[in-house]
Amino acid sequence: MENSTQFSYFTFTAYFDSGHLKYLFFVILMSLYILIVCANLLLIVVICVNRSLHEPMYLFLCSLFVNELYGSSGLFPFLLLQILSDVHTVSASRCFLQNFCLYSYGTGEFVILAVMSYDRYLAICYPLQYNSRMTTKRVVVLISLSWLYSLLATTVPTSLIVHLQLCGNIINKVSCDIYSIIKLACSDTTANNIYGLIYATFTISCPSSLIFYTYMKILKVCFSGSKQTRQKAVSTCAPHLTSLFNFSFGCFFTIVHTRFNMNSFPNILRIFLSLYFLTCQPLFTPVMYGLNMSKIRITCKSLVCGEM
Repeated sequence: MENSTQFSYFTFTAYFDSGHLKYLFFVILMSLYILIVCANLLLIVVICVNRSLHEPMYLFLCSLFVNELYGSSGLFPFLLLQILSDVHTVSASRCFLQNFCLYSYGTGEFVILAVMSYDRYLAICYPLQYNSRMTTKRVVVLISLSWLYSLLATTVPTSLIVHLQLCGNIINKVSCDIYSIIKLACSDTTANNIYGLIYATFTISCPSSLIFYTYMKILKVCFSGSKQTRQKAVSTCAPHLTSLFNFSFGCFFTIVHTRFNMNSFPNILRIFLSLYFLTCQPLFTPVMYGLNMSKIRITCKSLVCGEM
C-alpha cells in the first residue's frame, strides 16, 4: 500500500533556545543515560553470573532490567542529538520507529510487573507448591510471552499511523508520540481510536487487575500469617509495588500532558512530566531493587569489590 503520509519529517516545537546552556543539559542527560545503562547492566550481569540468583523472581527482574535498557535507548540518543541541534526535526520513519520502541517499552513494563506480581502471589500464598508451579519452563514461557505481546501489541498502532493522511507535521513535544501524530491527521482515525481503547484495556486494565487481585491475596495471607511471612512479603513486594506506583505516576503525567492543554505550565515542567516515566523509571528500578533486595545488594558489593 502506498504511504499516504504527506510529510517526510516532523518538527518539534517544545525545544527552546537555551544558548550555551544546551551543553550543560547535554552533559546532564548524557550522565543520566550512562548511569541508567551502568546500573541496569550491572544487575543483569549479577543475576546472570551468580547461580544462586537463577530463581524465577530474579529472572523476571533481569527481564525488567533489559526492558529499562530498551526503553531508555529508544529515547536518550534521540534527545541528546536534538539538544545539540539547531533544527529540531526528525524523519517520519525514525519518528515511527521511536513510537514503536517507547510504546512497546511501556507495554512491556506493565506486563512484566504483572507477571512479577503473579510470581510473588504464588511464592507467598502457595509456598509449598511454588517450585512445582513456577518451573524453569514456565518462567521462560512467561518472559517470552511478555516480550512477544509488547512487540505485537505495539505493531498495530504504529502501522495504523504510518498510513494516516496528515495535514501538518508540527509536534508540540520533545519526542515522537502516537497520539500527537493522530491529532495531525485529516483522514478518518476511527480505527486508531478503537484500537487505542482495546490497547489500553489489555495493556493497562488487565495487568492492573491482575496486580490488584494478587496483592489482595498477599495482604490477606500476611495479616493471617506469622511475623516471618509478613517480613518476607514486605522484603520482596515493597520494591515491586514502589516501582509499579512510580511507573504508573509517570504514565499518568504523560497522558495528562498529551491529552490536555498544558500551555499555562512552564515549558521545563511540561517537558519533565512528559518524559518522567522514560527517564526516572529506568534509573529508579535498578536502584530500588539493588538497595532493597539483600541477595542482589550483597552480590553487587562482592562483584564491585572484586571478590567474586
